[in-house]
Amino acid sequence: MLIDMPLAKLKRYQGRNPKPADFERYWERALKEMRAVDPQVKLVKSKFQAQGAECFDLYWTGVRQARIHAKYIRPRNGKKPHPAVLQFHGYSGSSGEWSDKLNYVSQGFSVAALDCRGQGGQSQDAGNITGNTLRGHIIRGLDDGPEQLLFRQIFLDTAQLAAIVMNMPEVDEHRVGAMGISQGGGLTLACAALEPRIKRSAPLVPFLCDYQRVWEMDLAKDAYDELKTYFRLFDPRHERAADIFNRLGYIDVQHLAPRIRARVLMGTGLMDTICPPSTQFAAYNKIRAPKTMLLYPDFAHEAAMPGYYDQVFQFMAEL
Repeated sequence: MLIDMPLAKLKRYQGRNPKPADFERYWERALKEMRAVDPQVKLVKSKFQAQGAECFDLYWTGVRQARIHAKYIRPRNGKKPHPAVLQFHGYSGSSGEWSDKLNYVSQGFSVAALDCRGQGGQSQDAGNITGNTLRGHIIRGLDDGPEQLLFRQIFLDTAQLAAIVMNMPEVDEHRVGAMGISQGGGLTLACAALEPRIKRSAPLVPFLCDYQRVWEMDLAKDAYDELKTYFRLFDPRHERAADIFNRLGYIDVQHLAPRIRARVLMGTGLMDTICPPSTQFAAYNKIRAPKTMLLYPDFAHEAAMPGYYDQVFQFMAEL
């Protein structure tokens, strides 16, 4: 069954969602705002501890003065400096369990796992936006200026986390990778785009790409359901559709992809109806750095891609 374009066409696809004319200036202003923030980094020893590891709750101040949280684990008595890997979670989730990060720690990595603001973990959502907040974060801030888009702030949180980890005395700033699934996959690409020192990027079935293509495929459901909700509530006749998709272009990962310098290993299921393959290819095809895509023809939007995590583990081990 074919749910999207033929593979040959996917490999040439360049995306549908428009790129705002001031996109590059927008993100340079955003990064300037981020760098001006005093992060007030704080490490708090976690109640959870494991043999051979030191586990901490990491807190810092992000843009708009939100207090952000991540789990941070480093090898006990590990070599210094050593590599690190950043982990980003799926939509509405959290940084997950401490124990599922110990495989990288056992190999001499520090691990930092972000809690996205306003989702399932400890990070704050600073708020102060107009309009609907009921059904999701893509549309959060859409009725205000583009600087108010929540995913702008979350993308910046990923870059700020990378910089904080790279500044840890035990970490080699030149040997840091990033990984994640779905929303985490999109954030993995955004992080590598906004923090050029990232050396390895491993996104699986990335979300947050090519919103207009999702809409045109009539797949504004599941993770993208908020797009349909927004139109129904605020633009029922689609009189502002062109402007809305243009504004969403500021937080469309495909437009950040050309900034990536990291080596990329992406996993994509060709039966994915949640983050359609064409939307993922829209970002992948714009990456100019060395890249490999692992295709799973009979898989959809799934975490259990056979062999994928072993390949990612070896990919990161090159650090």
